[in-house]
Amino acid sequence: MPPASLRQRFSASTKRQLVEVATREFAEHGYRGTSLDAVVTGAEVTKGALYHHFSGKQALFEAVFTRVEHDATRRIRDDMAGVEDPWEKALTGLRAFLAVVQEPTYQRVVIQDGPAILGYERFREQEERTSFALVHDVVVTVLEASTDELDDAMRQTFSQIFFGAISAAGESVTTASDPAAAVRRIEAAIGFILTGLRALSDQGIALTDPG
Repeated sequence: MPPASLRQRFSASTKRQLVEVATREFAEHGYRGTSLDAVVTGAEVTKGALYHHFSGKQALFEAVFTRVEHDATRRIRDDMAGVEDPWEKALTGLRAFLAVVQEPTYQRVVIQDGPAILGYERFREQEERTSFALVHDVVVTVLEASTDELDDAMRQTFSQIFFGAISAAGESVTTASDPAAAVRRIEAAIGFILTGLRALSDQGIALTDPG
């Protein structure tokens, strides 16, 4: 019998391979059009190996969803890294997000199938750990550049509002007949809002907490 560490590496490699193949299958065929037989064939493993790692198709989909979300969030953060100005950082993050939502894998797995397959509560839990956490970080950075008079509850409120707007924007890109035009409109609209907030800040008009 191979050493435990070798077995663990082999097991981890098998799991990664299953998720990689499943990502391609779910992206191309959607959840309902994907079979576990196709996944194990593509991964060159047995169905028993799949069930060793995942309880079933939905659990495998959730692993794919998590991977796609984490990859997207990492790429957006990478694009923002090194941008010092908080307002420009927010715009850079917006542009990176709008690039992500035009990708077929993200559209199919996260936007189209995610809510229906995971269910609303589970979908939101996943979003809060990835996309919302990213939006919250950016919004807090922008708000701190504008005022120090807002408490955590107001920062959370701003984050929820912007996250809702950005999520809706992502969905609208997916369904648009001209995605490129939709992206330009969204970038202009949210850019206008950020420019307005920055102008108020530059004029010394601070956001205040209503109490």
